[in-house]
Amino acid sequence: MRNPRVVLVTALGGIVGTLLDLTVLVLCVERGVAVPIAAFLGAGAGSGACFLASKYWAFRDPRPLSLGQVSSFGLVAVVSALLMALAMSIVAVAMGVPYLLAKAICAALVFFLWSYPAQRRLVFPRSIGELDPSGSLA
Repeated sequence: MRNPRVVLVTALGGIVGTLLDLTVLVLCVERGVAVPIAAFLGAGAGSGACFLASKYWAFRDPRPLSLGQVSSFGLVAVVSALLMALAMSIVAVAMGVPYLLAKAICAALVFFLWSYPAQRRLVFPRSIGELDPSGSLA
């Protein structure tokens, strides 16, 4: 994590996605959906907002949207959602931690251990500081 601003702004952008994520999680759980499935659906719902915040705000990526970048983010988002579902299954279901507290714990773990490093390496591998003076990637 070489650039603290990028980490901070990525985390702040994640708040927007998290609000959507939590809304879906709570609505699903309160309607009887199993916690791991609700966690997966919530994580998936928040991904779009996180992608846009990461692309334009955190990583300041000036390139137009591309199928490759969206696909890479989709892969990271699906793996993140699966990891969230697994973590929630362990923490909320097996350990009995209340699901909103479990969500906070699991979200932090998944973000720092997978989501941020994967976005940085796979989705936004070059920051604006790595652009040449013409604005294209070096």
